[in-house]
Amino acid sequence: MTANFYLIKKQTLMNIRKFNNYFFIYLSLLFLFGIFWLHTKHMVGNDSTISEWFINYQGGFIKRGLIGEICFQIAKYFDLSLRFVIFLFQSFIYSFFLILIYRFFRNISTNLIVILSIFTPIFLLYPVAEVEVLARKETFVFIAFLIFLNISNSNYSSNLPLYYVFFILPIFCLIWEPVVFFFPLMASVLIIRLRNDQLIKLLSKIIVCFIPALVLSVIIVTNPITPENHLILANSLKENFGEDCYMSCGMLLSRASIISQFDQNSDSFTIEIFIRYPLIILIGFGPIFLLSLNSKLKTKALFFKYFKNLFYPMLIILSPILILFAAMGDWGRIVNISYTFTILFYFYLFKNNLLEVNLDKITKKMSFFDNKKPLLILCFIIYAFGWNPKTVLTGDVASFPGYRIPYKSIKMLYYQINNN
Repeated sequence: MTANFYLIKKQTLMNIRKFNNYFFIYLSLLFLFGIFWLHTKHMVGNDSTISEWFINYQGGFIKRGLIGEICFQIAKYFDLSLRFVIFLFQSFIYSFFLILIYRFFRNISTNLIVILSIFTPIFLLYPVAEVEVLARKETFVFIAFLIFLNISNSNYSSNLPLYYVFFILPIFCLIWEPVVFFFPLMASVLIIRLRNDQLIKLLSKIIVCFIPALVLSVIIVTNPITPENHLILANSLKENFGEDCYMSCGMLLSRASIISQFDQNSDSFTIEIFIRYPLIILIGFGPIFLLSLNSKLKTKALFFKYFKNLFYPMLIILSPILILFAAMGDWGRIVNISYTFTILFYFYLFKNNLLEVNLDKITKKMSFFDNKKPLLILCFIIYAFGWNPKTVLTGDVASFPGYRIPYKSIKMLYYQINNN
């Protein structure tokens, strides 16, 4: 029996109202811990959470410089600490992201697999568990994608998401150019949204609307910063704010070209890593994989019609992400980014009644937990709060972020109080 999630009540782990309440509490706690660590890092931080935001256009046009230039100019004009301005920006975008996430998932009918897919530690918990990932520039892209999904539903003109991609998406390429690897997901949303158009017309619209973002991304990637311009950028930070160009800012030069990124990353590859990360992906993505294996589009949109479920086309759509794994060293972060896009894409389809989900099949797989609520709760806690991948690919799997986050926060707060 195939049924829509919105019609299922008895099989849910908790009703909609309970889910909303628990989810709000969960996000509120993440917000409090997140803001605390952003504030702490703006005072003493020396990792990429801050240094990525130092990148600006003082040495010329470079990748990821837009937001850093805005922060630079605001801090200089109002005679403020650059770190303080960055803290305000980071706090705002992180808060706004959590608000959009709550609005996106609230009132959703849930069952065990849906709950696990939302509470997996590679999703919302991850940036707080690994604070070097907290409020990084991809957060802007998450927000952009959430807005895109919101305007892509049937309540708005079918042309609005096309205009959004054409005019707004290039701005986000200036903030975080790897968003280009997630263009297939956005194109898939447009294909499904515009499915009633003739094939040639549909493809023409989609290709044209992505041209500005694609051209800009090519310009960014093919024009790395020169040593001279990097020195100008570094001097501008030192002279105006007494800040060093370190970590992400410094790596602009050492990882300036695509070839250098691949070469430096390949030096860290080991058999252990290639065993560990497939397991991390399999376990972390497990719930959403299970949902997609038992879901299919109701519409016969383009290449989706050749598959019996959503799992395989979703893997194809996400395949460009493999290039990110080859070029970037922070694989835990890539897993978090990839999962965020994946779950938002799936639940966009789900919320807009575009999927047929075989809940009988899913329920059978979970029947082991029937009448075993204590065991179910224990397994949920272990899965959702008992582990997370470390930020860099050479790092091992971290244990019990559900314990580490409050413990480290309380310890740091105690230290700050006693040293002020």
